[in-house]
Amino acid sequence: MPGKTLTYRDAGVDIDAGNELVERIKPLVQKTMRSEVLSGLGGFGGLFALSGDKYDEPVLVSGTDGVGTKLKLAQQLDQHNTIGIDLVAMCVNDVLVQGAEPLFFLDYFACGRLDVDIATDVIAGIANGCQQAGAALIGGETAEMPDMYADGEYDLAGFCVGVVERKALIDGSTIAAGDRIIGLASSGPHANGYSLIRKVLEIAENPNIDGESAAQLLMAPTRIYVKPVQHLMTAVSIKGIAHITGGGITDNVPRILPQELHAEIDINSWRPGPVFDWLAVTGRIVPEEMRRTFNCGVGMVIVVAEHDVDTAIDTLQAAGETAWEIGCIVTGAGEVTYV
Repeated sequence: MPGKTLTYRDAGVDIDAGNELVERIKPLVQKTMRSEVLSGLGGFGGLFALSGDKYDEPVLVSGTDGVGTKLKLAQQLDQHNTIGIDLVAMCVNDVLVQGAEPLFFLDYFACGRLDVDIATDVIAGIANGCQQAGAALIGGETAEMPDMYADGEYDLAGFCVGVVERKALIDGSTIAAGDRIIGLASSGPHANGYSLIRKVLEIAENPNIDGESAAQLLMAPTRIYVKPVQHLMTAVSIKGIAHITGGGITDNVPRILPQELHAEIDINSWRPGPVFDWLAVTGRIVPEEMRRTFNCGVGMVIVVAEHDVDTAIDTLQAAGETAWEIGCIVTGAGEVTYV
């Protein structure tokens, strides 16, 4: 049939823009490289060689996640340079709780129309997060899908692989009554509860917290705990770790407890902070709902023996973390009680 010939760009996909993005992010990715990486950016698969003489019985630990509707807030604020940190953090913190060292990370970036500037900001954040975690960014996928997403919208997913010696796996099996629970401070809600957060922002008569924009404070990137906790592993025997994500302390701590044990949390042992106070008051959210939706100021929980608790807190604080003893393990039904 006579008429104009169609191109992929006419259909909404710009291959040249994708190629430009690859060139822009190459130096960012290079900063995350580790000696075990065998492939450069642009191959069909990322290659990572485990050293045969470094491990006796290596166990690979994998994790995948996204950042939920915090993406909507990032897009509304046109703030794209930290959401990639959130993406890495949600994955590497999950891998860490098994005692694993994050080795490498891959990302998936999907959009309706590729904006190279926005995508570069996002991936710069991912590279930043990988550097914080010591993981190599060895690959990813950028998908331009017209009609699937509106202009300015994009979606993110991440995937991480770590390694731990089998004998060093942390699985909660040695947790016993009398052990102590340490809480590590979060940087805010991290990347959980943002569907409720956005509702609170919609109804807020005063969208400021201590004179600063609430929305901006709520965009604080998720804290990456990898290096401080790795340092702690060399100082004390860690019995269990829980990454406090959706479900809060209430639902995440029981995931590491033997069935006959219970966690008692002293709610007066730390202060959640002004962001959580603002959410509770502005949204009229009752304490039980706050604790099951948000981390409420504690982004990671670590269980150690009673005799190790002081050393553990001192070690974490020396590594730059804010840490508190927030509770103890008692006999019970494998749940959490706030006292």
